[in-house]
Amino acid sequence: MSIAIRMTMNNNALFHLLSWMSPSFPVGAYTYSHGIEYAVEAGLITRRDDLVPWIADILEFGGGRSDAILLAAAYRATKKMDMAALKDIAEIGHANAPTKEIALETTQQGRAFISVMMDISEEARSLEKLKAYWSGPVIHPVAVGIAAADHDIPLSQTIAAYLHGFVSNLVSAAVRLVPLGQTDGQRAIAALAGEVARLTNEAENSTVEGLGSATLMVDWCSALHETQYTRLFRS
Repeated sequence: MSIAIRMTMNNNALFHLLSWMSPSFPVGAYTYSHGIEYAVEAGLITRRDDLVPWIADILEFGGGRSDAILLAAAYRATKKMDMAALKDIAEIGHANAPTKEIALETTQQGRAFISVMMDISEEARSLEKLKAYWSGPVIHPVAVGIAAADHDIPLSQTIAAYLHGFVSNLVSAAVRLVPLGQTDGQRAIAALAGEVARLTNEAENSTVEGLGSATLMVDWCSALHETQYTRLFRS
């Protein structure tokens, strides 16, 4: 009997993660390209073999890594019910974006995620409590980390699911922009599985002191996207 209960709880956790990271979850992720739109126009990404290392670098050195670290930190602070630490993490996360458009990307998705969670979940207690400590925007990975902790979803699976959604969204943007075929898009996602697994393991035991970024070309493309003449995406 106890085994059956444990399996049900695990299935509930999986169900929540699949829902939150689904393209149908209304955070508007499909409207952002993380600078890929400009990179395509500049000829930096013209095929799958360009896209995979581009995203791999974002995971290892840029926004993917930062998001995973912040998610893990928010998760642990929520589990400890340490609202002062959670406020600091929310503030650091908000300040961490390297460009105006990436800041827009992560804060708008965070705002949308929190709005939906407030409507559909009675377990999102810490997201509500945080308002008394931090009046600024809560970025998407921090919001996901808080919600996952409140729902007793394991941290490792949460990070992996978040990064899969992150990668899938960037690949989806490239499928439309390059354009790539759907099959090449799936090949790109599969090629990045090892990077997601490695970063998940690293981020699970990380702290915010390990935050940093070294994706200057990605940041450059993001900054120039703001003045790009023809745009399909908001970043």
